[in-house]
Amino acid sequence: MTTKPITGEANLRVRYAETDQMGVVYHSNFIIWFEVGRVELLRQLGFEYSAMEREDDCHIAVVDVRVRYKAPARYDDQILVRTRLKNVRDSLLHFTYEVARATDGTLLAEGETTHLVVDKNMERKALPEKYRAAFQKAAGRDV
Repeated sequence: MTTKPITGEANLRVRYAETDQMGVVYHSNFIIWFEVGRVELLRQLGFEYSAMEREDDCHIAVVDVRVRYKAPARYDDQILVRTRLKNVRDSLLHFTYEVARATDGTLLAEGETTHLVVDKNMERKALPEKYRAAFQKAAGRDV
């Protein structure tokens, strides 16, 4: 049985330093915004990423990133980053993202990241059960 997936939302405003010579947001900033969205989704689920690392030696290392750019973002735009957990496995997490201009809803980019669960020595490990259950529920899968 499945439940409705949870979508995290993070609101940002484009800073001047995030734009390039053409006045649009430099492409790599979208990956930073994906991280903002991911951390906010974890917080919405009741977890702080820093506590996951500190208390459970649970790190989620990025092993793949994909971004599809749809429209430019510009200085001072208000943007919305929507983040979802698409898949949760024993030691693998897969997130999806949509970045939209908040004022008119224009889709600016969409993407996904895949993460390997590792310890502080970068050794693969199983996702602790307290996270796995919450993450699977967030992904729309009953535990």
